[in-house]
Amino acid sequence: MAIPAVDFLLQHMNTHFIAPVVLVTGGARRVGAEIARRLHAAGARVALHYRSSSANAEALAAGFNAARPDSALVLQADLLDTAGLPGLVSAVLERFGRLDGLVNNASSFFPTAVGEIDEAAWADLIGSNLKAPLFLSQAAAPHLKASGGAIINIVDIHAERPLKGYPLYSAAKAGLLGLTRALALELAPRVRVNGVAPGAIEWPDDWQFSPAEREAIVRHTLLGRTGAPSDIARTVAFLLFDAPYITGQVIAVDGGRSAHL
Repeated sequence: MAIPAVDFLLQHMNTHFIAPVVLVTGGARRVGAEIARRLHAAGARVALHYRSSSANAEALAAGFNAARPDSALVLQADLLDTAGLPGLVSAVLERFGRLDGLVNNASSFFPTAVGEIDEAAWADLIGSNLKAPLFLSQAAAPHLKASGGAIINIVDIHAERPLKGYPLYSAAKAGLLGLTRALALELAPRVRVNGVAPGAIEWPDDWQFSPAEREAIVRHTLLGRTGAPSDIARTVAFLLFDAPYITGQVIAVDGGRSAHL
């Protein structure tokens, strides 16, 4: 049984309807926050995970709860602490009694020059982009099977077409792409597992890309512009709520950039 469609959530809520519960990692800021807003607007109850952005997470949850009481929960965790990941799932179940969706959005992103890659970079990039999604999905799987839920992994177009200067990040996302398809196989037919692969959506706020590099990326994008976090959020909501016959797929949301990389 798939999660109810967005139209159903918006138009047919009544006393017999139980709003689905979705855990979003890295849900306090940027794309993760926009995903959370979209899912909440569709009628879902949202568990917002954050690592250090406490004020952002609390403010976002407060807005959700003001609009619809007891519809948001804030959870702090370091996703690199694998042993603590089942506790995230347990906290969601303790508060809401169910879990219908998991969005593995949290991600580290920074360059790694070959010859200078160290264990710390490996632990961070592989840990946040591949290891944490695996172990969190594993912890969530029994409860998603019970609800007929879904997992959405935020991948990257560079999982298949590596980004120069970012070999370890690209490899980590390639692993996540493979994990998405493998979990779809392992968890079928009760749990659907899909991915969303963003292109140039929201530039890093640490200026990893110069203005000239940004301009070149946009110029190479078929639609001639960057995307918005809402483009990712809409696709995540579609895969969670409106795609009961889609699993094992990774959808590129990149303005056509990956069509000719």
